[in-house]
Amino acid sequence: MENELYDYDPIVDRQPLHWPGDARVAFYVGLNVEHFLFGRPSTSLNEATSALVPDPLNHGWRDYGARVGFWRVMESLDRHGIRASVLLNSSVCDHYPQIVQAGLARDWAWVAHGRTNSVLPAGMSEDEERAELTSIVATIEQATSRRPRGWMGPALNETLRTPALLAELGLSYVLDWTCDDQPFRLNVPGMLSVPYTVELNDLGLFTMHGMTGPDFLQLVKDQFDQLYADSATSGRVMALALHPFVIGQAFRTKYLDQALAYIAGHPGVWLTTSDDIADHYASTMP
Repeated sequence: MENELYDYDPIVDRQPLHWPGDARVAFYVGLNVEHFLFGRPSTSLNEATSALVPDPLNHGWRDYGARVGFWRVMESLDRHGIRASVLLNSSVCDHYPQIVQAGLARDWAWVAHGRTNSVLPAGMSEDEERAELTSIVATIEQATSRRPRGWMGPALNETLRTPALLAELGLSYVLDWTCDDQPFRLNVPGMLSVPYTVELNDLGLFTMHGMTGPDFLQLVKDQFDQLYADSATSGRVMALALHPFVIGQAFRTKYLDQALAYIAGHPGVWLTTSDDIADHYASTMP
C-alpha cells in the first residue's frame, strides 16, 4: 500500500515561507489536555499494574495533570506570553470544566483530540467514525463557543478516512503526520498538515528515554537553534508537545520555564498557535 494522503516534496525545492513580522520560527505549544477512563489500560508509567482494576499507580499519575500539573504549566505559559494550542479530549469538557474556562480566559486555541485517550479510532467503520468525529467536534464547540479547526488523534491515530471526514466537518488541518518542519497540503481538498512532534515530546523524553530536566532544557535549545539557523531563507515551525501529568511535576517545571524563556527571548520568533500557523499558510502559500 502506498501513502496517498500526501506527495513527496523536499523542503529544499519549495518557495520561501514567510511568517508575520518577518519572523523566522513560528513556535507553538501543543498542550495535551486529556481524560482517561477509570479501569481501562491507558498511558502508563508502570505497565506492571496497568491492567489492574483499580490501578492507583497509573491512574493517579495521569490524574495529577488535571488536578495540579496543568495549573503549573499554565502559569509558565502566562509568564512568557504564550497562548497554548490545547489538544483537547472532548470528555475534558464534562470532567474538567475549570480547565476549559481557564483556557477561554486566555484566548487559547482548541484542537480536537478525540473523545478520550483511552480509546483509539482504529477499527471503526466509516459510519461509526463519522458519528464519533461529529460528536467530538460538537462537544468542543458547545463548551468553548468555537468550532475547532484542527485535529490530532489520540496517540496520533487515524484511519485512512479521517482527514476527509474532518474536512466534511469543516476542519482544515491535522497534526498527526510529524514528517515536516513546515505546513503542507494534503491530497484532501482544504486540508493541511501542520508540524507536530513525537521527538520533542515530554511524554517520550521523560518516560521512555529516562531524560532529566536539564536534558529536556538542552534538547529544546538545540532544536530551536537548528530550526532558527535553517530558517535564514524560509520559515520553520517548532512545536513543543507537553502533557501536564509529565512536565507539570514539581521537579520538572523550572526547566520548562527556562526553555520557554530561551525561545521567547530571541528576536524573530512568532509565539503563536497551530490555528494561526494553518491560517497564515493557507492564505499566503499557493
